[in-house]
Amino acid sequence: MRNKILLRCNCRIFAVFCRITLYLKEKKENRYMLSKDTTVGFIGTGVMGKSMAGNLMNAGYAVNVYTRTKDKAQDLIDNGAKWIDTVAELASSSEVIITMVGYPSDVEEVYYGHAGILNNAQAGSFTIDMTTSKPSLAKEIYEKAKEKKISALDAPVSGGDIGAKSGKLAIMVGGEEDAYTSLLPLFEVIGENIILQGDAGAGQYTKMANQITIASNMIGVCESIMYAKKAGLNPERVLESITTGAAASFSLSKLAPRMLQGDYAPGFYVKHFIKDMTIALESAEELGLATPGLSLSLKLYKELAESGEEDSGTQALIKLFE
Repeated sequence: MRNKILLRCNCRIFAVFCRITLYLKEKKENRYMLSKDTTVGFIGTGVMGKSMAGNLMNAGYAVNVYTRTKDKAQDLIDNGAKWIDTVAELASSSEVIITMVGYPSDVEEVYYGHAGILNNAQAGSFTIDMTTSKPSLAKEIYEKAKEKKISALDAPVSGGDIGAKSGKLAIMVGGEEDAYTSLLPLFEVIGENIILQGDAGAGQYTKMANQITIASNMIGVCESIMYAKKAGLNPERVLESITTGAAASFSLSKLAPRMLQGDYAPGFYVKHFIKDMTIALESAEELGLATPGLSLSLKLYKELAESGEEDSGTQALIKLFE
């Protein structure tokens, strides 16, 4: 009789244990579950941010928007985005907060302080900084967010206005794998080459590698075009040959034609490229690495900006060679 009672008790304890385990498993899964009912807050609707937010709306997500100049978000608002008056209000009313601002100082402004994201976002929410910023700042935001039970990723992008409009950006992610996996459906709306590079800061380090590559490449594209012209060749026809060979690159296939057309509208601002190269140069120096190509490109772009071209697209570099 006693053994039967003990058996029943053990069965009941085991059943309770199973229910608790199932509850905790479901709770964890729900913590990382994303759906079209998720509200996405988007801060920064410039050349690229506007298209990125628009693609999320087109995919069915409810989007809250905030930017310093409301007019820049007007098209999104007209198409159904909800305008939010402050960063604090946007953070508290969104499950996922995406930032796409200009400079590291802008990132600090929207994340920190009494009215910033980290002081107002809900525990269990996500932040994604898609600004090209300092790796050290990305690590710092991750640590401060973790203290508040907020999952923070750094996820800078590459592809310019063209990639942003088409939803084909390259997205370089740093942070925890669980958070990355949860947010992958959002990333797949914005981009197509999406890779978790490592822990917090890894996304920004990868973006620096990207910008270092572009820096020297842009000089080569300009020199190539001018060489073709000096040799009496048709530069458009030259591009037809070399854009599909070993010299192929985004800069050559997408920006070189703009150079030839005299189209200097910004897909990516000269001033923002200078910011990126400055961060990359400082980071390389911290790592004890010499980057002469990057240094030369930064020098030339600063010269271009000083001539009044800081708000032009990066393809305006050709003006220094003409």
